Amino acid sequence: MALYAQRLIEPIQQGLETVDEEKILQTVKGLGCIQIDTLHVVERSQYLVLWSRLGNYDQGDFDRLLYDPTKRKLFEGWQHAACFIPIEDFRYQLPRMQSVHQKHIEQSKWLAEPENQALCRAVYERINEEGALKARDFDYDGPKRSGWWDWKPAKTALEYLNAWGDLMITDRVNFQRVYDLRERVLPDWVEISPTTEQQRDRYWLQQGVRALGICQALQAADYSYLRRNFVRGHIQDLVDEGVFVEVKVRASGGNISTYIVLEENLEILEQAEIGKIEASRTTFLSPFDNLLWARGRDQELWNFRALLEAYKPAPTREWGYFNMPILHRDQIVGRMDPKVDRKTGKMLIRGIYLEQGVVLEHDLINGLAGAFRDFMVFHQADDLVFERKEDAQLGAQIASFL
Repeated sequence: MALYAQRLIEPIQQGLETVDEEKILQTVKGLGCIQIDTLHVVERSQYLVLWSRLGNYDQGDFDRLLYDPTKRKLFEGWQHAACFIPIEDFRYQLPRMQSVHQKHIEQSKWLAEPENQALCRAVYERINEEGALKARDFDYDGPKRSGWWDWKPAKTALEYLNAWGDLMITDRVNFQRVYDLRERVLPDWVEISPTTEQQRDRYWLQQGVRALGICQALQAADYSYLRRNFVRGHIQDLVDEGVFVEVKVRASGGNISTYIVLEENLEILEQAEIGKIEASRTTFLSPFDNLLWARGRDQELWNFRALLEAYKPAPTREWGYFNMPILHRDQIVGRMDPKVDRKTGKMLIRGIYLEQGVVLEHDLINGLAGAFRDFMVFHQADDLVFERKEDAQLGAQIASFL
């Protein structure tokens, strides 16, 4: 049920012709949103999340849904961290924007300086007059900045204005944000009537349960990045109203837990229970994949601990910089650490690690070969290289299926 809701059930259909903009859009809507990340040893996470579900597709189709004014159906906002979100959900961002604006006015030390307030106004007026601009379009002659988050003042102003909803992201150039006025980015047909925080929370909780399929109640809050303690009452109300249905789940150890599912999806749950829904996909998951968002769900359902090690010092990493969980049918069987060499066209696998007890049989090898084949096509890589000696035998077995 969890994999079905996340669109990770059926084998990937090969070929760009099987995926169009509408299928991409429906996938994002089914997930609720997709997290944005900058790490780029392979394709960025937002593109990988779609690849895991759609196979090889035209990334330009995804970008056009975000940045083509004639096709815009997605936008950049904040839900589970910074995300790409269906644009009809923009109105549910408004309560947060309003509260963030008020909080910044009351608490921001940067905004407490009159010159920075004036800078925000000046940045807004310049974009109003000149059109969409990037942070680098604003001159800076101050001291050298020390790192990633040590932004020049104009960049800080742009981020504040974006957080308040005065500006939106209209494009990205080399992944750098391009800002414009909200009224010039948001299509006219988008509903912007305000919602209350309660309406927003209830909407996101339902969206979270829909995307998770079946979950412990508070995991719906994790999925939408809502505070658990603040939404307990909303969850109980939705149960009392019959929107959520409680079901008893017996874990492999025999313990019985209470989960929730959308009432409208009970029939799907019944089909899963009697075996009419089967998982048959093998794929790799981004460390930021939606399947892994809810706290403890990786260990609870798959006895697997997803762990991003990109921000650890290299000597302390166990699995690798950008290790991607390996999903085979209904199990997470291991992880692999890839890097694409864009100059040589090689897909480098710096390590592949199967979970204890996983048997390397024909079906798994065949599934891995298919996933690697599609992963290489997606990255326009011509050669698959397993770098560790310990992986040579497995690499040779996979290669025999390619």
